[in-house]
Amino acid sequence: MEALKQGADTLFILLGAIMVLAMHAGFAFLELGTVRRKNQVNALVKILVDFSVSTVVYFAVGYGVAYGTSFWIGADELVAKNGYELVKFFFLLTFAAAIPAIISGGIAERAKFWPQLLATALIVGVVYPLFEGVAWNQLFGVQAWIKSTTGDEFHDFAGSVVVHAMGGWLALPAVVLLGARSNRYRKDGGVSAHPPSSIPFLALGAWILMVGWFGFNVMSAQTLDKVSGLVAVNSLMAMVGGTLVALLLGQNDPGFVHNGPLAGLVAVCAGSDVMHPMGALVVGGVAGAIFVLMFTLTQNRWKIDDVLGVWPLHGLCGTWGGIAAGVFGQSTWGGIGGVNLTAQLMGTVLGVVWALAAGTLIYAILKFTMGLRLTQEEEFDGADLSIHKIGSSPERESNW
Repeated sequence: MEALKQGADTLFILLGAIMVLAMHAGFAFLELGTVRRKNQVNALVKILVDFSVSTVVYFAVGYGVAYGTSFWIGADELVAKNGYELVKFFFLLTFAAAIPAIISGGIAERAKFWPQLLATALIVGVVYPLFEGVAWNQLFGVQAWIKSTTGDEFHDFAGSVVVHAMGGWLALPAVVLLGARSNRYRKDGGVSAHPPSSIPFLALGAWILMVGWFGFNVMSAQTLDKVSGLVAVNSLMAMVGGTLVALLLGQNDPGFVHNGPLAGLVAVCAGSDVMHPMGALVVGGVAGAIFVLMFTLTQNRWKIDDVLGVWPLHGLCGTWGGIAAGVFGQSTWGGIGGVNLTAQLMGTVLGVVWALAAGTLIYAILKFTMGLRLTQEEEFDGADLSIHKIGSSPERESNW
């Protein structure tokens, strides 16, 4: 029976890893559909190469930083318990690799290729695993301190703060240090439209992410005996809540409609295992509102050219999700309990401050050493031709 359980757990978390791996295709197509046509190839290449770099550094360094596990042993030891620890690494790698995929959307269309890969290595190898270990593996005794202070640990079941807020707040200084795309903001204070290249590809990316997210959330149980139907239904309710509010506030805009469900899913990750489904619906709806309002504000009023809106979507909605778990997870609000608002505020603020500080340091150093931005001519030609020497439809372009 024990061997059967080990095999079942290994298969369970492997399927979760595959579902979250598929989400990276969603990141790629969401970015591909949002950027202009001359930057589509770059969007696809970045996500795949970022994932590959993330795999190497998380295997060699990051996973050990977070969990104290080393893979520098014989393969005969690695396959113990059906290789569960290896598959767990694969699953958690897909979470870690989501960080550079998130950042990629914010800095699209004008960022250099190689400096961002170096940033990916630093973030996935050190920055992310340190907070991951704090939240999910009792690193440095921070969770014990929060519990002794508030009565409960900081609760983040599937990564509203650990993954999404981390990615969004790391992206913010990168976006600010890069500056806006050329001709995005006119001297008279107006905003020039840089419309998406393909709404169908944008929608495809969103749908792939939505489907994969049920692996992201439900499989965060990590073993079959801990799987929860509550997590699945809460994820569903938050998804539709975000969609409907984004539809209403975004005035039928398809970009808002397809990012609304993602905002809801980002926010529900933290408390998906402890909320009532109606609470999850509210959390998702608020997240949809946060995305629409803050995307509009950052783009049009504050002139922060965050191409896919990753700071509002992941940074702010992830922050909201971490806090919301401390409200809607309480039994008073129909939740299971075991969480409190003070603990959630402490853990969420710690994650935000760490991400913002680390992102500022990394991208500032890269800017003043290697440079972050393409030249004006390269940006005008597009990242596809400037970096990859080929456009998204070369045969068609050669006939023009």
